[in-house]
Amino acid sequence: MNAKPFLKWVGGKGQLLTQLEAALPISLYNNDFTYVEPFVGGGAMLFFMLQKFPNIKRVIINDININLTEAYKNIKYYPDELVLKLKDIEKEYLNITNEDSRKDFYLRMRTLFNNKDITSIEKTMLLIFLNRTCFNGLYRENSKGEFNVPFGKYSNPTICNEDVIYADSELLNKFDVEINNGDFEIMTDDNNLTFYYFDPPYRPISETSSFNSYVKGSFDDNEQERLANFCKKLSKKSNYLWMLSNSDCSAKNPNDLFFENLYYNFNIMRVYAARSVNAVASKRGKLSELLITNDLVVNDSCVV
Repeated sequence: MNAKPFLKWVGGKGQLLTQLEAALPISLYNNDFTYVEPFVGGGAMLFFMLQKFPNIKRVIINDININLTEAYKNIKYYPDELVLKLKDIEKEYLNITNEDSRKDFYLRMRTLFNNKDITSIEKTMLLIFLNRTCFNGLYRENSKGEFNVPFGKYSNPTICNEDVIYADSELLNKFDVEINNGDFEIMTDDNNLTFYYFDPPYRPISETSSFNSYVKGSFDDNEQERLANFCKKLSKKSNYLWMLSNSDCSAKNPNDLFFENLYYNFNIMRVYAARSVNAVASKRGKLSELLITNDLVVNDSCVV
C-alpha cells in the first residue's frame, strides 16, 4: 500500500498530482533539498513528494488546524493505538443498521469531538470517524471553533483503513517529518536547496462558492497578500524555490485579476480539477486553478 491521504479534504490535490509534477523545478531531481509545506491539509502532495524524491533531506509540514496536525503526529508516533480505536468505533457504527440511529450516534460523536477534555488519540480517532461519516467528507468549523458538518448517509463507509495509516506512519518516520501547528511564514536555516509548496485556503471565485472554514478564522485578501509578500521574500534568496496553488478568479470574472496582479512577476499557469463540494450536482464540474512558481517549469505546455 502506497502512502496517501488518511482524510478526505476539500481542495485535496490527489487528482492534480500529474499536473503539479509537470511544474516542479528541474533542480529537485538533481540535488538534495528541504521540502516545506505550510498548508499541508490532507497531504496528497506531501505523500507524493516523499515517495517521488528520496533525495529529500529534511521535511517540515504545518497547518493552522490543530486537530489536523495532531492527527499527523498520532499517525507518526502511535499508529497501533489509533488503529485499535478506529476498529472499535467502526465495528460499533457498522453494527447500527437504522439510519436514524446512526445519525444519533454520529451527532454524539461530533459533540464528543468538540469536547476539549478528550485525549489526543481519541480526538484523532473521532476526526477520522467524522470525516468518513459526515456530509461529503467536509471539515468545517463554526465561529466557536466547533466542527459542525452534518451527518452523511453512507451505507458502508471505511472508517479504519489500517493499511493507509501504517504506510503513512512509515513514511512520516522514514523522513522524520517535522510537524508544526502555526503560521505559514516558515523560514528554514538550511543553506541547501529548499522547496516550498503552498496550498492555502482558496480565494472565493464568487459569493456562493466560498469555502475556507477549516478553522474559525478566515483567510481573506489581506492574508492572501501577506502570503504573496512572503513568497516574494523567499524569492530574494537563490536557494529558495516555491510553487503555489489558488483559485482562478479571472476565469469566472475576467475583470478579477487579483492573483495576476499580485504575482505579476512570477510564472502563472492553469491546471484543471473536478470539484464536488457543492450540494447541487449540476453546479459541480471541472474548474481551472492557478499554479504559480518562481522558477522555470519542466512542462511549458501548461503556462498561460
